[in-house]
Amino acid sequence: MYSERSTPMAAPDLLTALRSRTPVFAAELRPPRAELATSEGMDAWIDTYHAVRRLTQDTFVFLTDSAVGAQEEDNLRHLVTNLGQDVPRSRIVPFLTAKHPLEYCLSYAERARQNGFSALVVLGGDQRVGAPRSVEHAWQLRRLLRERDRTILLGGWANPHSEPDRQVDYLSDPSFHAEFFLTQIVSHHGIDAAARFIERADRRGLTLPGLFGIFFYRSANRRTLEALRSFLPVPIDGLTREFAEGSTPEDICARTIRALMTAGARHFYISNLPPSRAQTVLAAILEKARAPA
Repeated sequence: MYSERSTPMAAPDLLTALRSRTPVFAAELRPPRAELATSEGMDAWIDTYHAVRRLTQDTFVFLTDSAVGAQEEDNLRHLVTNLGQDVPRSRIVPFLTAKHPLEYCLSYAERARQNGFSALVVLGGDQRVGAPRSVEHAWQLRRLLRERDRTILLGGWANPHSEPDRQVDYLSDPSFHAEFFLTQIVSHHGIDAAARFIERADRRGLTLPGLFGIFFYRSANRRTLEALRSFLPVPIDGLTREFAEGSTPEDICARTIRALMTAGARHFYISNLPPSRAQTVLAAILEKARAPA
């Protein structure tokens, strides 16, 4: 069971963990927005540092980069400056989107490798908001990074809500240029699409390991859920019903884990955990899901 006193995982890096039979339950954190006032931004980063330190005792942490087009602080610079050397860099996986100048993207990956980070998730980034992409597709950026450095692990993206064969084609193509992938957010309210994707990937022998995304919905606030729907599939009616029936955010998150495990998924990342309580909340979710660590 996941707990604050559990011993660190034996896996030295993310890919080794994903290739094992033991489920991975990672956390995805979003860095503070760049436009926050100095004191507010400092407090937010302190919460993020503490969350990363605590979570990496037991699991992996993904740190996003302009996930929804907002201007966010340079996550790598802050991590290198403030985390120190006692936090295992192999358990921290920064995101890099193509929504930066190309030279920045290339230097970012070089800085990550030089500072001991063994993996990056490389995505295109939402084209509807924020800065334009420096390349049209994420695989093009991963190819450029791979040409410069073959030692750092690269992760890509899949959408289990789309046509499953096309997604498996995409993940199987050598031009994908990745050693693992993350998926779009999935909910137990729409598990059929994810189940079809898992079944098709298994039937076609896809060996690329992936982590399924699960969103930690903190309330049934309709305005918030409507805003989130601009960026990910949100089952507003189902969530509203569950909260009205007395379910907690942890209950709802755990149901999605159980549904995905029943469908055949093995590895997961939990998004939107509150930074100040991330480790405690993740432990409560896994306890409710009765998930092995």
